[in-house]
Order: sequence, then structure tokens, then C-alpha cells
Amino acid sequence: MTKTAMELIDVKKTIGNKDIIRGLSFEIRKGEVFGFIGPNGAGKTTTIRMMVGLMGLSGGDVRILGNSINSDYKSAIREVGAIVENPEMYPFMTGKQNLMHYARMMPRVTKERIQEVIELVGLEKPIKEKAGKYSLGMRQRLGIAQALLHKPSVLILDEPTNGLDPAGIREIRRYIRKLAEEENVAVIISSHLLSEIEQMCDRIGLIKNGEMIAIQDVNAATAETTDVGIEMEAAPVNQAAEILHNEHGINATVVNDRLSLHVERETIPKIVQTLVNYDIQIYQVVTTKSTLEDKFFDLIGENTIG
Repeated sequence: MTKTAMELIDVKKTIGNKDIIRGLSFEIRKGEVFGFIGPNGAGKTTTIRMMVGLMGLSGGDVRILGNSINSDYKSAIREVGAIVENPEMYPFMTGKQNLMHYARMMPRVTKERIQEVIELVGLEKPIKEKAGKYSLGMRQRLGIAQALLHKPSVLILDEPTNGLDPAGIREIRRYIRKLAEEENVAVIISSHLLSEIEQMCDRIGLIKNGEMIAIQDVNAATAETTDVGIEMEAAPVNQAAEILHNEHGINATVVNDRLSLHVERETIPKIVQTLVNYDIQIYQVVTTKSTLEDKFFDLIGENTIG
């Protein structure tokens, strides 16, 4: 049985008369990467700040390895490593000097552990260079190394790929997966890049207006769906759309003289047969499987996640 690393129980946050977070309850397991997404103003950053103790709870509790943020803050927060904003480093120090400096603030961080995290995030070569010369991706990796020094059970990363080029994003994605699998760390990632989250995470939670409206297993989401989008080149196109509406109750839209519609995959042959029976000329049928992105856009009722 997979152990729960962090649990949110009916977490609430009220500022003034406004309910910012409205009773969030979910758990994150050891060894998994959990994506935390939502539109701008949904409450992602507020929730993360409460998770790491930077902001008080108006109600509910956060438990880390069973220890309550409310009643046993020191024991709970000891298990957390986090980068809530961009990692701050001393540019005039080398990467290793930065890590040694932060290690002095923490109990029982050995030289062996410092070397271990350097190797874990793949910074063996540049670790002796000054941090001011690091690329953004290298700074992110040094920040992750810093957050891992005290062997936390939970690692929280707020927008870890923000500002990175595609190679940097791929690099960070690889190290995050490595952390979860090799260190058995529960990694929580807040992001608005759904395509990146989908490639990095085991499960994704969607927050909207301070409420968790869906938690989805990434593999199940992409495997289970039978809903497909169809782009069909047919003539006359408007007559084809009318036939589909009358015969099958399908609302197809005409985009650039092509039919665009969403249906169950099994119904495609029947649709094509109906149009052929009405002497509609079919030139091309292209299908695209409904993505995780489509599912989440349906849930939030908008076409952007910010």
C-alpha cells in the first residue's frame, strides 16, 4: 500500500469577506508526481503557501506524514522542501558553496548528502562554477538540490519550468521523475502548462474558484476516453451538417469548408454511411483522440489555463 505523504483535510482560507479556498480535501502519495493546475485566481498559490506554512489556514488541516501543520508545525514542516518562487542563490558563490551555506541552516546535513543531491540533479561538472554564470535550467536544478538537502518526504515546486527553453523543460522533467522514483519523494507541481504537466505527472488535480473540481489519473484519462474529434472534408458541406443534425442529433460546425464534430469512435462508420446514402461526397475523414487538455477545458468552461 502506497503511503500518504501529504493530506489536505477541508482546507479553507477566507480573506476579509471573501472565501478564497473552499474546503479542499485530497492526498498526495509518496513516490508520485502530482500536478496542481487551474485558471488564474483559482487559488493554486494560496493553497501552496498554506501547505508550506507561509500562510495560516482559516479552517481544516494539512498533515504531512500524519503530522498536523496546526498542532505540530515543526515536525510537519521538517518533511517539506519547496521552491515557491524562483530559487534565490548567491551569484558570487559557486553552486557547491551555496549548498554548503544552506546546509549550515539545517540539522544533520552531511557532506555526503550534499554530494548525493549534486549527483541526483546532475550538477557534478558545473557545481564548482559561480552560480551567477548558471543558465536558468541549472539554477532550477540547484534550487531543487537545495530543497532536497534535508531529505524531505514532500517536494513542492511552483512553476518549475517557467521561463525555460524546450531543452531546459525536458531536463527538469527528467530530474523530477527521477526524484519521485529513486528518492520516493512526493512531488507537487503547480503549473499552467498542461501539456508539460501531462508528461511529468502521475495524477493531476484541477482547482477552480477555490474548489478541487477534478482529480484525474493521467494514464487512465488518456486510455479511457473513446470520444474523438473529427475533421471531415465533405460536399456540399452545409447540407452534410444538416443531415447529421437531423439523422443523428449531432451538432457539427463548418470550419473552413470542413465539418468539425465530436462523437464516440464507434459511431464514425454509421455517420459516414448516412452521408454516402444522401449522396454527400466524402473526401477525407481525420480523427483526433480527445486529450487530457480537452477534458480539463470542458471542466473549467474556458479555453485557457493561466
